Amino acid sequence: MGRATGCTSSRKRSSRPASGLDFHRQRRKSFPEQGGFPMKKTMFAVALTAMLALTGSAGAQNFPDRPVTMIIPFAAGGPQDTIGRIIAQRMTELLGQTVVIENVGGAGGMTGSKRVADAKPDGYTFVLGSVGTHAQNQTLYKHPLYNVVTDFTPVAFLAETPIAIITRPDLPVNNLKEFVAYAKANQDKMQFGSAGAGSATHLACVVLNSAMGTKLVHVPYKGTGPAMQDLIGGRIDFLCDIIASGKAQIDGGKVKGIAIMTKDRSPVLPNLATTGEQGLDVQAYTWSSLFLPKGAPADVVKKLNAAAIGAIETPSVQERLKGLGATAAKKDQQSPEWLGKFVASEVKKWEAPIKASGVQSD
Repeated sequence: MGRATGCTSSRKRSSRPASGLDFHRQRRKSFPEQGGFPMKKTMFAVALTAMLALTGSAGAQNFPDRPVTMIIPFAAGGPQDTIGRIIAQRMTELLGQTVVIENVGGAGGMTGSKRVADAKPDGYTFVLGSVGTHAQNQTLYKHPLYNVVTDFTPVAFLAETPIAIITRPDLPVNNLKEFVAYAKANQDKMQFGSAGAGSATHLACVVLNSAMGTKLVHVPYKGTGPAMQDLIGGRIDFLCDIIASGKAQIDGGKVKGIAIMTKDRSPVLPNLATTGEQGLDVQAYTWSSLFLPKGAPADVVKKLNAAAIGAIETPSVQERLKGLGATAAKKDQQSPEWLGKFVASEVKKWEAPIKASGVQSD
């Protein structure tokens, strides 16, 4: 009896094992604000977030650790492609990783640009944009494949290529004032050529017509080469063409250079006065700039910008650009912020003349 009683008394004094329900009740009492186990989940989530943030930061700091791709949204061999390859070669040296060129043409340059807009914003894929892909196409196409302001991260403005007003050799004008007077007096028969409807060369003449207050006949060609041949032969009256295409013919006397459509004179044709100098407030040019997808890390943007600007500030690169009629970006044009504002202003600049020209496409 005594043994049994003692055993019973011992069991009363000892704590009985807690059931699963009791255990959770005790956890809630001990940690009422966290709820027990959920606190561990919260702590794990915080730690994981911090780890991922550090990993992403480290990735940006080590960028690039493999080759990067520059999408050129036009066929190989054109002016934009040539400029891109010149820049990419020097960027390869500065980044310590190869800049691979990939030509992705189509839809006025929108196909290649769209690929970049949809790419992962890690810095390894960027596009060489132009006045066409990142300004004019926003109005030229009724349903553009992207929004240049919201779908891209500006990186660097690289170069500007002036457009010049070039006439047939026997047109009876020698300066812009005479050209405007002749155009107004001969609107019913004067014709201008271009590389094709909606091309930069066509739209340059569109804004020229608007500034002159004339409506001249447009003759579209499949490229500026055939248009230049017809200009030399006197079958059309004038072109608005990039300066590199017309320099040899102007120097050789095969055509006349009337004005350069930029704010400043070009070192390629320093004796050719600007439209502004000659009393007409109109400008037209093509340009080349780098863009990443939207959401690219700031450190990556900074590194690519530094490499791109380092490339265009290299004397040998500047000489090669000059040979194409292109002028490297000035100091005040070199930041991503400047490029972002510039692109927005270019979209606005081209909207009215494109709509007025009636060349919009689906």
